Amino acid sequence: MESSTTSDAVKSRFEAFNRLQAAAVAFGERVPIPEIVALGGQSDGKSSLLEALLGFRFNVREVEMGTRRPLVLQMIHDPDALEPRCRFQEEDSEDYGSPMVLASAIADVIRSRTEAHLKKVRGAVSAKPIVMRAEYAHCPNLTIIDTPGFILKAKKGEPEGTPEEILSMVKSLASPPHRLLLFLQQSSVEWCSSLWLDAIRDIDPTFKRTIVVISKFDNRLKEFTERWEVDSYLSAGGYLGENTRPFFVALPKDRGVVSNEEFRRQISQVDTDVRRHLRENIKGGFNEEKYGPSIGFSCLREYLEAELQKRYKDAAPATLALLEQRCGEITMELARLDTKLKVTSDVAHLRRLAMLHAASICSHVGALLDGAADPAPEQWGKTTTEEQMESGFGSWPGVTVAVKPPNYTIKLYGGAAFERVMHEFRCATYSMECPQLSREKAANILLAHAGCGGGGGISEAAAEIARAAARAWLAPLLDTACERLSFILKNLFDLAMERNSEHDSDYRRNNGDMDGYIGYHAALRCSYNNFINELSKQSKQLVRHHLDSVTSPYSQVCYENDLQGEPHSGSRFIHKYNQFPSASFFLDLSEGAASEEKLFVGQENIPPKDHQQTPPGKGNEMEVLRENQMTIPETPSPDLPNDVIHGAKKENGNCMDIGARKRQARVLTSGRNSDACRNQNASFLGAGHFGSKPGSSYFDICSLAAQHFARIREVLVERNVLSALNSGFLTPCRNNLFVALGVDLFAVSDDKFMDMFVAPGAIDVLQSERQSLNKRHKILQSCLSEFKNIAHTL
Repeated sequence: MESSTTSDAVKSRFEAFNRLQAAAVAFGERVPIPEIVALGGQSDGKSSLLEALLGFRFNVREVEMGTRRPLVLQMIHDPDALEPRCRFQEEDSEDYGSPMVLASAIADVIRSRTEAHLKKVRGAVSAKPIVMRAEYAHCPNLTIIDTPGFILKAKKGEPEGTPEEILSMVKSLASPPHRLLLFLQQSSVEWCSSLWLDAIRDIDPTFKRTIVVISKFDNRLKEFTERWEVDSYLSAGGYLGENTRPFFVALPKDRGVVSNEEFRRQISQVDTDVRRHLRENIKGGFNEEKYGPSIGFSCLREYLEAELQKRYKDAAPATLALLEQRCGEITMELARLDTKLKVTSDVAHLRRLAMLHAASICSHVGALLDGAADPAPEQWGKTTTEEQMESGFGSWPGVTVAVKPPNYTIKLYGGAAFERVMHEFRCATYSMECPQLSREKAANILLAHAGCGGGGGISEAAAEIARAAARAWLAPLLDTACERLSFILKNLFDLAMERNSEHDSDYRRNNGDMDGYIGYHAALRCSYNNFINELSKQSKQLVRHHLDSVTSPYSQVCYENDLQGEPHSGSRFIHKYNQFPSASFFLDLSEGAASEEKLFVGQENIPPKDHQQTPPGKGNEMEVLRENQMTIPETPSPDLPNDVIHGAKKENGNCMDIGARKRQARVLTSGRNSDACRNQNASFLGAGHFGSKPGSSYFDICSLAAQHFARIREVLVERNVLSALNSGFLTPCRNNLFVALGVDLFAVSDDKFMDMFVAPGAIDVLQSERQSLNKRHKILQSCLSEFKNIAHTL
C-alpha cells in the first residue's frame, strides 16, 4: 500500500512538471524546471538512446531530428497504454494535437515542422523546440531535450557557419543550472582526443550536473584482455575527475523492422551479452562491485529516472513559490490591460489620468531645478565636456582658450548644471580676446566721425568701434548660452520620468499608470521640447535686446567714466584733440605716420594779436592755441623719441614738445575683470597692429575703443544677461510648464485627445493581448493548484 502511494506521488509530481513545462514552452515562461539535455557529436548514438528510452522505434534517423531543431520528449509511464500514444504540442500553444500511433507519422511531423519553421525564420538551425508527449506502458517518467549534434563541417546546402551556430545554441540550452547534461561519446574515441569534451567543460567545469555516457560500448570490448585494462578504461581516470562515473551502454545494431516487444527484448539481450563478455572473456573479469552499476542501458535508465525524480522533489517548493509570484504578476498585468480597455471608452477618466501624470512630471522637473539629487547623478549627470559634445556646441564662438568653469569634471544635472553653464558663459565672455582693428578701418571710422566736428566726434568714433565689436563677438556667445541651457532643460524630461517611476508607486497603485501609451508619451515629450525651444527663442530675443541696448549710439555706457570725471588715457587723448576745431585734417593713422599730427594752420586766417577776443573762461584755451600756431618742423617718426628728428635734437623755439607721451592705458573695470580687459587691450595694441607704439594716434584710438568694449561687456553680463537668462528659463519652467503642457495636450477635442491613446486597431490588439494573457493565467493557475497538492505529499 505504501509503495502504491509513493508511486502515485511520483507520477503526480511528474505530470505536474510536464504540464508546467508545456506551458513554459508555449508562453516563453522561464521556469527552472529540472530537465535532461542530451548532447554530443553527430552519430554518437543519441537517437538510438532516445528510442531505447521510449521503448519503441520511430525511424527518427531518417529525419535527422537532432541536427537542426531541439526535440523535447515528455515520456509518461502509463501502465494502461499498451501501445505508444504520441502527441505533438501545437506551435505557439500549450495544446496538444490528436494522438498518433504509427511511427512513420511521427517522423513525418518532425520533418515537416522542422522544414516549415526554418523556412519561416530563414535559418539553418533554430532553438525553438518541438514538444512531443509519449504515453506508454514501457517508458519511464522522464523528460529529455534532444539537441542538434555537434558537427565539424556543414553539410552540402547549409551555411558554412552552421557548426558554430549549433555549438552556440546547444551551449545556450545547456547553460541553465537546473538542467542535467547527458553527454554521449562513442567508445572508440579516446578521452585524450575527445572533440567535444572541452565544450562540455566550458558549460559545466566541474561535471557536477553532467552524466557521461559511453555509447557503442560493445565495439570496444574486443580490445580488452586483462582486468587492469578494463578497470583502467572504466575509471576514466585523469579526465573526468574522481566524482564522475560514466555509464557504458550498448544498443542493438539491427535496424530492421521489428515489433516493439522484440526491440525491447534486443536491448535487454545486449545488456546481458556485455556483462557476460566482461565476466567470461576478460582474464580476471572486472571490478563488478565498483563499475557494475554503470554498465548497461537498464542501469542508465534507472539512474536517470531516479535522479530526475529526486530533482523534481527538491525543486517543488521553489517552483511553487515561483508559480505564486508569476500568477500574481500576471494578475496585475490583466488588471492593467482591463484598465486600458476601460479608459478607451472613458475619455474623462483618461483625461484625468493623463493630467495627473503630466502634473507629476512637471513637479519633478521643478524639483530637479531646485536641487534634487536623485536619480543618481553618477549615472544621469554629465560633465562639462559631455554636455558640450552631446549638445553639439563644443566650444564658445570666438573664444580661443579652453574654458573650464569650477566643477567642470563633476557630473551634474538640473539646477546645478544650469548654474555651471551660466558661470561658464561668464568665464567665456571675460576670456574673449577682442578682434583686431586694421588701420584702414580705424581711419575710415575715425576720420568720418572727427569730420563731424569737435572731440565728441572722436569719442563717438571710438565708442562706435567698441559697439560694433560687441555686437559681432558677443551675440554668438549669447546664442550659445541659450542653446546650452536649453539642452540641459530638455535632458530633465527623462530624469523626471525616472523619478516619477521610482517615487510615485502610491499614485500608480491608486490611479493607474500611463505605461504603454506610446502615443501619449511621445506627445508629452514633444510638447515639453517645444516649450523649452520657445523659451530658448524668447531668451535669445531678450538677451539680444539687452545687447542692442548697451550697444546703441544713445547708450551712455561708453561715457559713464567720462561723465563721472574719471581721467584716463582716452580722455587725455580727446582733450588733446579738442583744442582744434578741425582735428580731422591733422589725424594721420598711416603706418609711417609721426607720433604727433602736423598742424598746418594758415597765418592769414589768424586775427592780429591785438584784435583777438578771449571769451570768458577761455583764456587757457587761447594760450594753448597761440602756442600751437608756431611753425612746426618736419613731423617725427612714431617709432623715434620725440627729442630726435632725423638724427638731430630739437632746437628751443623751433619745435614744440607735443609728441607722443609714453603712457599705459588704464583699464576701467572692476578688479575681477582686470585681467580679461588687459588681454583685450593687448589684442588691440599688440604686434597685430603693425607695431604701433604708445603715443601714436592709432594706439590711442584702439586703447579707448578697448576700454569701451570692456565696459559694454561688463554692463551686459553683470547687469542684464545673467538675470535675463534666469528669468527667461527657470521662472517659466517653475511657473508656466504645466499650463503650457495642459493647453497643448488637453485643450483639444475628445477625438484629437484620443488619437494619442487609441491608434487604429489598438483596441483589437489590447483585447488579443488580454485573451492570451488570460489563457496563460489559467494554465499557470492550474499548475499552481497541482503543486500545492504536491506540497502536501512531500
